[in-house]
Formats: sequence, C-alpha cells, structure tokens
Amino acid sequence: MSVNDPLGDMLTRIRNAQMRGKTKVITPASKLRGWVLDVLASEGYIRGYSLDDSVKGKPNYLIELKYFDGTPVIRELKRVSTPGRRVYKGVKELPSVRNGLGVAILSTPKGVLSDAQARAGNVGGEVLCTVF
Repeated sequence: MSVNDPLGDMLTRIRNAQMRGKTKVITPASKLRGWVLDVLASEGYIRGYSLDDSVKGKPNYLIELKYFDGTPVIRELKRVSTPGRRVYKGVKELPSVRNGLGVAILSTPKGVLSDAQARAGNVGGEVLCTVF
C-alpha cells in the first residue's frame, strides 16, 4: 500500500501503540524514519529501535516504546510540516516546545537534528514534528 506521508504514518503508529499500552510497534523502514528515530532515541523518548527483515525482504523498524510508572513518556507527538504544507524556520525562529521541555525535530543541511542541536550548530530547516 502506498503512503503519501511516511513520517506521519510512523508517528501515528507510535501514538496508537501507546494508547493501547503496547511495548513495541513495527513500521516500514526508510532513511528519514531512521534519522527521526535516532533523534527520538538520543533524546530519551523511546528505548530504541532495530531493523527487522522477517517479512519477505521488506525491511521494518521494530520500535521499543518507553513508559514511566505505566504512562507513556511521549505525551504529545505532532506532525508540523506536511507534504501539502512545508514549514521552514531559520535558526532565530526555531520553535520552543513547551518552554524547552519538549523537542522539535528538524531536517537541516547538517542532517536531522533536534532543535537544541540545530541552535548549537547555527542552522535552520524544515520542522518535521514536535515531541513532548
């Protein structure tokens, strides 16, 4: 099945799995999804992820979700830039999610970075999603 917004599909799978209390979720693999998962893992929002080739040659990511006292660590996961409406921000305009408690994930010329890494590297880019 063809998906118009692969990143939005992955974020929705994560949200749905957390609502059901699942510990793991599977999503099709792609480079962009892997880069976003790297940022989520480095910021501590997921336990980790691994590449799973068990389904007839189609690679999938197995994402291990993180919970604290039975509640999901990710409280809010929003897609900002969509295929129909791209959102670009300069380094001085980067969003602050919940006064710095959350993270904005950006696609920059230096790769996919969190908002803090983008500020430190003095780069702006496309705001992919926000996490709190």
